[in-house]
Amino acid sequence: MRAVITNGILVLEDRLQSGLSLVLENGKIAALQEGAPSQAGQVIDAGGRYISPGFVDLHVHGGGGYDFMDGTVQAVVGAARFHLSHGTTLLQPTTMTCTDEELRQVFSAFVQTKRAGWPMPHLHGLHLEGPWLSPVQAGAQDPSLLRLPTLDHVRQVLNDSSDITHVSAACELPGALELGDELARRGILAAIGHSDAEYNQVCAAMEHGYTHITHLYSGMSSLRSREARRYLGVVESSYLLDGLTVEIIADGVHLPPELLRLIVKCKDPGSIILVTDATRGAGLPDGSVVKLGSLSAGQDVVVRDGAAYVIDGSCFGGSVCTTDRCVRTMWKMAGVTLPQAVAMMTLNPCRVLGLDGCKGRLAPGFDGDLCIFDENVNISMVLLDGRIAVKI
Repeated sequence: MRAVITNGILVLEDRLQSGLSLVLENGKIAALQEGAPSQAGQVIDAGGRYISPGFVDLHVHGGGGYDFMDGTVQAVVGAARFHLSHGTTLLQPTTMTCTDEELRQVFSAFVQTKRAGWPMPHLHGLHLEGPWLSPVQAGAQDPSLLRLPTLDHVRQVLNDSSDITHVSAACELPGALELGDELARRGILAAIGHSDAEYNQVCAAMEHGYTHITHLYSGMSSLRSREARRYLGVVESSYLLDGLTVEIIADGVHLPPELLRLIVKCKDPGSIILVTDATRGAGLPDGSVVKLGSLSAGQDVVVRDGAAYVIDGSCFGGSVCTTDRCVRTMWKMAGVTLPQAVAMMTLNPCRVLGLDGCKGRLAPGFDGDLCIFDENVNISMVLLDGRIAVKI
């Protein structure tokens, strides 16, 4: 299979490049070259739009009326295809704090979905957000189901699925350092999330395999005082410690544009990863009341003003963001360049997942997962493995 995309602006790592055609062969990028190659096969005219790698979402719970916690193939396929239409070509279905039985249902649905028909975004693996979280920083997570990370329980959960690639946990909990060691031994990304830790505890966690921060500012400690002395929380530790990558919900609501600009000013752009943290309300109109979590055990939240909120309005009840919106927000509101914004949604998450040798770049040999979009980051086409999966 051979195709060529012409008349586009390539979004490379460090610049925008016009005048090059992107040649695809057998699902991969074969070349970037001037003009339209002869014997091109299928020719795709980008119409002067931008061409970037496909978007990668490390942290997403659902969308389009579906939540991965529903534990069905229909839910996984429905949510994944919704996000594909917004440019997501690889994602990690993310769980919430729940019972072990519910987790096993999600594990089973994930395995079955691997056999779902094309087109489907690549499902890299599962991200567990809970149950090993801090009750002080639970947010919209069910506090009655939170648990301490004992090794017996950790191993039981991890042994129930070979698809777990990412775990978020509160690193200050008893047993959390041993959890980090176990995740490192299995090659699973260990992230600090929903945590009330202080600086010394974050440093200790890094020595036990924790390298990533889950949705910076959401569900985590910040600067506090005790007996006149000040102690850094997870937020300040994230800025200070260069060995930590951070994910941010770049919807302009969870984090206002001014805060996004502060993060970019304080962290190396290469260590910033955009995530949607989207729930089933993504894509639904304002006023929609939906379940956060599974249909059977989730809580009601309402979609309004670009996010989801618990019914009493006291806190967020999840995001309704999409990956194209993340890129748009960072480019238009946070003052970064388009190549930087795209890298935060492509190359940077691929680095965190260890996939930066095959995905996240427009370069020969890389996978042909691509987005084509206009100057407002409205998606017009998505390609998976060099084939058109979405055309709008």
